[in-house]
Amino acid sequence: MSKPMSAQGKSKMEEAKNVKDENKLYLHEGILYSTIMSPPENLKGLKELEGRPDDILLVAYPKCGFNWMVAVLRKIMAAASGQQEVSQIPPLMEFFSPDMQKVVGEMPSPRLLGTHLHPDNIPGTFIAKKTKMLVVFRNPKDTVVSYYHFMNTNPVLPNAKSWDSFFTDFMEGEVAWGSYFDHALAWEKLMDNPNILMVTYEQMKENLGQGVQQISKFFGFPLTEEQVQTIAGQSTFNAMKDSSKNTHGKHGNVFFRKGEVGDWKNHLSEAQSKQMDKEFEKHLAHTKLGAKLKYDIYCK
Repeated sequence: MSKPMSAQGKSKMEEAKNVKDENKLYLHEGILYSTIMSPPENLKGLKELEGRPDDILLVAYPKCGFNWMVAVLRKIMAAASGQQEVSQIPPLMEFFSPDMQKVVGEMPSPRLLGTHLHPDNIPGTFIAKKTKMLVVFRNPKDTVVSYYHFMNTNPVLPNAKSWDSFFTDFMEGEVAWGSYFDHALAWEKLMDNPNILMVTYEQMKENLGQGVQQISKFFGFPLTEEQVQTIAGQSTFNAMKDSSKNTHGKHGNVFFRKGEVGDWKNHLSEAQSKQMDKEFEKHLAHTKLGAKLKYDIYCK
């Protein structure tokens, strides 16, 4: 069984209720971060966090399926080791306080770590030590919609004033963790790195069993076909949402909302849809990551 959402995470969410919206984000090296979850001392200390060759690092831009893949990876690791599924630490490394960073530095291998950080801001030793990374992306239209709802349900982030104003902020990269397109272009340059496996949210929705198999092989976890199918069955979005009250308590609905592909059609105006098309064409249309996102299928 997964342990419930950490006490630290819950107390931070409670603390957030007493913080004014205008104080919930701050600028660090040109990127906005959560004042409550990722204060400057966390980011400063993180530069010293040592990566290991046998770490399992999960990376995703916000609202691209991070929490879903955390659960999938935990199930894969548990099945491969024959042990119970355990959630030991809050998953995002930028949430680690300096004290927590020391604890993580002494944890036994293999460590499951995660981040929403831009690749240039992930501690350099993770690339240097050839840490294997699973990177998850999602089509930008569904990402912006999911992010909008996340802003309005997660107390550590400021409420989005309106859909139109949030869409503008997203397109300008004025959101926590920065620009979707900056992240995508940076990962595009690393697509051929053998220690990086890039998957998409849509691909996992299409064939979760195949995704579980691909991920377990990449990290060197031998699973039987039966184990793969069991994990896939337990890891559908609806199954994760149902179990989120055990894993995330009353905040389950914050992290698991709809999980649909194509929900953007209920939110984006024709002008906004065309603006996103233009931005995608400009940045990603002729790239490997752009092809992997199947934009013409999921965003037209």
